[in-house]
Amino acid sequence: MFVSIKEDASEAGITAGKKAAAFIREAIVSKGSATIILATGSSQFEVLQQLTHERGIDWNKVTMFHLDEYIGLPISHKASFRKYLKQRFVEKVPQLKAVNFINGESHAQNECKRLEELIRLLTVDVALVGIGENGHLAFNDPPADFETQRSFLVVNLDEACRKQQLNEGWFNSIDEVPLTAISMSVYQIMLSKHIVCTVPDARKAEAVQHTLEEDVSNLWPSSILQQHPDCYLYLDDSSASLLKNKESYISWGS
Repeated sequence: MFVSIKEDASEAGITAGKKAAAFIREAIVSKGSATIILATGSSQFEVLQQLTHERGIDWNKVTMFHLDEYIGLPISHKASFRKYLKQRFVEKVPQLKAVNFINGESHAQNECKRLEELIRLLTVDVALVGIGENGHLAFNDPPADFETQRSFLVVNLDEACRKQQLNEGWFNSIDEVPLTAISMSVYQIMLSKHIVCTVPDARKAEAVQHTLEEDVSNLWPSSILQQHPDCYLYLDDSSASLLKNKESYISWGS
């Protein structure tokens, strides 16, 4: 795993956006198209902003999926991940080849099946992901299912996950945070050719430490990234603060 520790969240996000853009260009050159997975949340603000400003990408050759969506939350809600990606990505780039949003307002199991049928036809070239305070990948909260080979799952959101969404300002009270979501599975994320993971902020420091320095465990789902053949982890000084061997990870490369 490539680990880069930057001074602040903005620098980490910009560098991650540039790396993702390079992988997208590479895929288009080599096979004529690219398939990407996008994450949402505060960790992706700078990443997506940088990606939308990158030049030399034929966006009409790019197919997009995203990681997760709340069940029952309307797209008009400020916490809707569909709304987030429309505003921060889709509307800021030329028309994509395909946009495959998770519709959390439809029948959940049917939506999982629909998306699985689409994504299984493709090779995902790059997945942009983050890590939750509880170590979740997408909405795969601990203990995450590392065994299923389904692409999308209906999941229950644990208390730590729901509190994170509240504390980040997406909801006005914990009672407003949905209890369930549709999430891309860990299995499907790990099928991606490249993973670009951006994790800023001190509140993610414990999860980062488990991701890099502890054994792989579904109690810290992000630790599975240790087993990916081409994962790039972008941290800032705060999120890297609990690493026991921080100096050995510092890289000033891209």
